[in-house]
Amino acid sequence: MNEFDFLHGSWGVANRRLTAPLGSGPATWTEFPGHAVVRPLFGGAGNIDEITFPTLGRQGVTLRLFDRETECWSIHWSDSRTGRLDPPVVGGFTRDRGDFHGEDTYDGRPIGVHFTWHRLGPDTARWEQEFSSDGGRTWELNWTMDFTRSGCAGA
Repeated sequence: MNEFDFLHGSWGVANRRLTAPLGSGPATWTEFPGHAVVRPLFGGAGNIDEITFPTLGRQGVTLRLFDRETECWSIHWSDSRTGRLDPPVVGGFTRDRGDFHGEDTYDGRPIGVHFTWHRLGPDTARWEQEFSSDGGRTWELNWTMDFTRSGCAGA
């Protein structure tokens, strides 16, 4: 249940994002900074974070909830550009790696979504996002976030 406790606190976030996923344009990458603050919920059975992307002029919110019945996590994302809660990805951790899968749409077509969390130590973590447009046969990495702690774990 407490698998995301490592993420509580303040983080500097180095982002690298593919500007046009799934062949929707030229395959170029952009890099930009972020700052995230993660707070616990429900005694470790959830957390919420707000991330600010200062050079993009927008923010995001992630809500993570642990389902005690299925023993799976659901991860929900919302972006200040849309104000809507995207469909969740669901999964869990094996040791220091978390895998979470879901379905969404991109440019009006259905896609698979895969988030991977890597716990790299007390002060570093990595998140990756992949999309699949062929039912999960192939996956395209399109966003990475490298987290470096910038405050106390309980902040």
